[in-house]
Amino acid sequence: MARGLQGRVVASIAPSYQPTRRRVPDRPPPPRFRPDVEGMRAVAVGMVLIYHAGVGFVPGGFAGVDVFFVISGFLITGMLIREVEQTGTVSLAQFYARRAKRLLPAAALVLGVTAVLTFLIAPTIDRRVFGGDIAAAALYFVNWRLADRSVDYLAEDVGPSPVQHFWSLAVEEQFYLVWPLFILLIALWVRRNNEPPRAWMGVGLAAVAVPSFVWSVYLTSSNPSTAFFVSTTRLWELAVGAGVALGMPVLARLRQSVAAWIAWAGLGAVGLSAFLITTETPWPGSAALLPVLGTAAVIAGGAAAGRRGPLVLLGIPLFVWIGGLSYSLYLWHWPLIVLATAQWGELRAWQGLLIVAFSFLPAWLAYKFVENPLRHARSMVRSPRFALSMGANLTLAGIAAGLALALSMPQVSAPPANAQAAPGAAVLDAADPRSDPDGEPVDEADWITPDPLSAPEDVPPAYDEGCQVSIESAEVVACEYGDPDGDVTIALVGDSKALQWITALDTVGQQNGWRIVTYTKSTCSFTTATLSTSREVFQSCTDWNEAVTDQLRDDPPDLVLTSQGRNRALSDPDDPGKGETVGPMVDGLKERWGQLVDAGIAVAVLADTPQPGSDVYSCVAENPDQLTECAFDRGPAIEDSAAETQSRAVEEFGEASWINLNNYICPADSCAPVIGNVLIYRQGSHLTVTYVNTLAPRLEAALEEIVE
Repeated sequence: MARGLQGRVVASIAPSYQPTRRRVPDRPPPPRFRPDVEGMRAVAVGMVLIYHAGVGFVPGGFAGVDVFFVISGFLITGMLIREVEQTGTVSLAQFYARRAKRLLPAAALVLGVTAVLTFLIAPTIDRRVFGGDIAAAALYFVNWRLADRSVDYLAEDVGPSPVQHFWSLAVEEQFYLVWPLFILLIALWVRRNNEPPRAWMGVGLAAVAVPSFVWSVYLTSSNPSTAFFVSTTRLWELAVGAGVALGMPVLARLRQSVAAWIAWAGLGAVGLSAFLITTETPWPGSAALLPVLGTAAVIAGGAAAGRRGPLVLLGIPLFVWIGGLSYSLYLWHWPLIVLATAQWGELRAWQGLLIVAFSFLPAWLAYKFVENPLRHARSMVRSPRFALSMGANLTLAGIAAGLALALSMPQVSAPPANAQAAPGAAVLDAADPRSDPDGEPVDEADWITPDPLSAPEDVPPAYDEGCQVSIESAEVVACEYGDPDGDVTIALVGDSKALQWITALDTVGQQNGWRIVTYTKSTCSFTTATLSTSREVFQSCTDWNEAVTDQLRDDPPDLVLTSQGRNRALSDPDDPGKGETVGPMVDGLKERWGQLVDAGIAVAVLADTPQPGSDVYSCVAENPDQLTECAFDRGPAIEDSAAETQSRAVEEFGEASWINLNNYICPADSCAPVIGNVLIYRQGSHLTVTYVNTLAPRLEAALEEIVE
């Protein structure tokens, strides 16, 4: 979390401009160093560290990041506006040089160490993704990368990145890439029209803050995963801090009693945010007003409150020391927590606190022997060009560390040059796969395709073609496959567990003259039951269901083929807190299928695939010579899937066909990760496209009995 790094901007503004200065009797201007602000940094980093340690009674600790945003906006803007008022010039070179020498040495060190530790500790399968994250963090756009991944359903099994916390640094740096330029433009206009700079900078600031806040509220309600990371929803928070900086001449003249009341109320608001806000609170949105305005109040009132304000608490040496160390602490604690979790599994709160406590050591060492020596080096102080050059080299070092990690992934069991296509499910006895020894787990395969390290990429092209509707959207998207001129139309409807079959259906459709049309949406079962997401009603799924049903009635196919990954639905849609159960899902499926049958549309249900309970492809990548380590029990895997819920609904409904290919996916009592040289699973319980394609003849045979 960038600690309000110091900087100035240099650009010529006519020296004839002489701002009017006022002196307030018996009250000197506020000092540039504010112990209470440094103490607020300690509060902010403490909130974040305790939250990341897993301490449950501080559920809103992540709001400490928002506290940092306000502080940074205040400090940087205060420096820039003083520069304009006092000298009539600002220096872009000085500004960016100071940020480079303050931020980049510590960041580059953490990124390099994190790359090495990730290589040594994290699963091999994560190197490519995390290496890309490290490179993006070095360039300060990792927040957009994380935002993109947060809404990528296919990336659901990617664990927390060891540099995920760099998202907030990226937000700040993106803001300060343009904010000094914005101030310069206003300063030039002010100089030309002989206007007071602070007032017009306030107008410019409002032009940034108001749209950002409105957008934050909207995007948080419509796409919260993206809203959390992107810069556009956070600019208003930095702008609030900047606004306090612009108002300091007035705020410093407040009555001490009033200023103290404002500051203490602000500190109370920040404290309340740590306990009242939870991960269920839509964030940032309007809820972020509590810590943001609270922090602004602490800073605004603290200038005049003196010892009657929170300075008496925030200004104690321990808080000031932690505040000075906050940037380094923020950088170091998160990679240590993530990598400790990768090494030892889920951490308990006391273990998380130990890791956080240990992070003080590398943070202090880096601060004392890297950050301060480089920042105050004579060559850095004298030459902004040298500082910028150093910053560029450190950025390149961070990029190199990330790319080296990403490229360190080994190739696993590449097929021989003369290898024929892997048979996959074709090796199994079509009549009795359950008794076929080729379905038993073995320790080694001659070769494996797809490469386990690339398994997450072995997905249907339908994703790239925009056929899968996102979680947030209720739009009906239809994609056409198979034979476009076919006499028989089959509609594939459901979630990603339905869409995983599209490549086999495409082949079968072309061979049989069947037109295949897809209607799929992430995590959304085709049912009249109400589902939940993030403990709330999954309204977009309900809306999508109704719209798709209307579409099917208006343009009826010959057959609807449906599948799903969910086995439960809300027992009480008016109270999502009561949770989900099987009964409502069974009833919802029967009702939905009944609507189709009443419209003259046949229904076939494709059984959900067994749930491994872990990432099989990752296990195979780590154990290519001990594949039995990646096998799992068939019984629990089917029980945990939606197959039994679907089967019960089919049996009770009585008018839908049942297609169950699980004997060709897990033929033995212990499910093998590889059959016929083909890796079966990619993310979660999704099948690789390669294995699905080997099941095409089995799917074709089942459909022929229904269609013919």
